[in-house]
Amino acid sequence: MTRVTRLAREAWPWTFLAAFAVWLATITYTGGQGSGAILTAALSFATFSVIVGLGQMLVFTSGPGNVDLSIPATITLAGVVAMKVMDTDNARLLIGIAAALGAAFTVGLANYALIRVLRIPPIIATLSSSFLVLSTAISYGRGIRIKPPPLLADFATARIMGVPLVAIFTVILSIILAQILLRTVYGRSLLATGQNARAAWLSGLDPERTRLITYVASALLAGVAGLCLSGFSGGAALNMGEEFLLASIAVVVIGGTSVAGGKASVPGIWGAALFMYLLVSMLNTFGASAGIRLILTGVIIIAVIVAATRDTGGR
Repeated sequence: MTRVTRLAREAWPWTFLAAFAVWLATITYTGGQGSGAILTAALSFATFSVIVGLGQMLVFTSGPGNVDLSIPATITLAGVVAMKVMDTDNARLLIGIAAALGAAFTVGLANYALIRVLRIPPIIATLSSSFLVLSTAISYGRGIRIKPPPLLADFATARIMGVPLVAIFTVILSIILAQILLRTVYGRSLLATGQNARAAWLSGLDPERTRLITYVASALLAGVAGLCLSGFSGGAALNMGEEFLLASIAVVVIGGTSVAGGKASVPGIWGAALFMYLLVSMLNTFGASAGIRLILTGVIIIAVIVAATRDTGGR
């Protein structure tokens, strides 16, 4: 089998192809105007979906039925904690980052405890914890929007040769995560656990420790997204994580990660996130009404998923 054939059988190249096709359709409609600005905006906004998508990807990979619905609430909590602790002061930046990630770490531990100790299904456990986490964020933040320190705002909005700095950071993060999946004991354990948890245990692996690390990692990545989003949008808001509930799941599924577990696709997260943003941008450019946008978005996403999984047996 040639390398091209193997790539064609993977889902992630199709996501990039779909993103390119949507971008091409948009700039054709506009006569080429704003093509660079559209790509820059796509990289800026899609980056946040990539960060949370990476965490959700790990959870999906750990086996069927695993999903993290607490991601939006964790984003909000991390953002609120960071902004309150930093209080616009650059000198408190590292303390605020540590506090935000500490809060996210606690959420990950709590999610796993609900699943492991109380035997609650992951979808119910993480949904329940999301209400508690969001309530904590509301109580702690008290509805006050505090601006981020200048250093955090600069990091989240700066560009290097037209490429957003936060996108470069996320690319590096994605490469590191891909290497962890390919070359570490945790990565191999995660893939083995997702394929067959009992077989992984009989092979000497520890599926429960793997799941613990996975839920904590998902929460930490949501915390990173909360930090970056707070810097990008000028502060934390109590609804800042809402749009990432479905987005985190959509980019994972469209990107080629198996919902049955045991197979992850880091490049697919990027392709799917870019495709999702560019698709919405295209429909807005075409002047489609809200109802038509929703219908066309659903139809096009289904078409991409079908094309991406046609030769892979839905895996």
